Amino acid sequence: MPPVSKRVRTYDSAKTRTAVLAQFTAVRTAVDTLTPEQLALPTRLGEWTVRDLSAHLSMVLGMLLRHLDRPAPREAEIALLDWPFSTADAATAVDEATRGLAAEADPGELFARVAERIGPELAKTPGDRPVPTRSGPLRLDDFMVTRCVELIVHTDDLNDATGLDIPYDRQALAACTRMLADALAVKAPGGAVEVRIPPYAVVQCVEGPRHTRGTPPNVVETDPLTWIRLATGRTGWAEALDAAKVSASGERADLAPLLPILS
Repeated sequence: MPPVSKRVRTYDSAKTRTAVLAQFTAVRTAVDTLTPEQLALPTRLGEWTVRDLSAHLSMVLGMLLRHLDRPAPREAEIALLDWPFSTADAATAVDEATRGLAAEADPGELFARVAERIGPELAKTPGDRPVPTRSGPLRLDDFMVTRCVELIVHTDDLNDATGLDIPYDRQALAACTRMLADALAVKAPGGAVEVRIPPYAVVQCVEGPRHTRGTPPNVVETDPLTWIRLATGRTGWAEALDAAKVSASGERADLAPLLPILS
């Protein structure tokens, strides 16, 4: 696991919680409209159908409720930017849990179960409470940032599979963009390349000469959703360049070897 940078971005707890609940509600509203035919559609996530994906989206907060029902761990053991580099190890367990949940109940019922409790539970739970994850306990406030990532990434997956136009909460989209950009800077520390994702994030990464003023010699720029798709492997680097979704200037501005970040 790459070492976490000493410079860690902070997130407003209240805004993050509001954003998570808003995105969850938007997804729930859309899932309630899905027909049996739509639920059976394939997704870009391997063998998952839209039903499986919908069940997983309910788990984004359903899993948190299960954790809050149990005694809290003694302390947080991992930092926020440890999380992106640990998700691949949990892929098999997540797949099994998702398929089991999808077979248990209809997606609308799964979302209703979570929606009934999540607001009150979050309102009474302090942000420094440790929450178990498969990689180790994480502070609740940090865990909620990871929920922004999960919800935005999988909302995009659901839109892609169904042709729906579920909106992306601005605050959740910003948190997702920033966290994945910061993870890139952790994975490839340095100052040779400046990655710009307006209007939400600018990070420097990759070993090499660091610029101090003016336009840096190596610049990558893209929009938030394209960046999220690159960082999660939904879009390839060459594909994004060919589609003019990314601009890259400078001999070090090839991020292909560093992508994806989250898998």
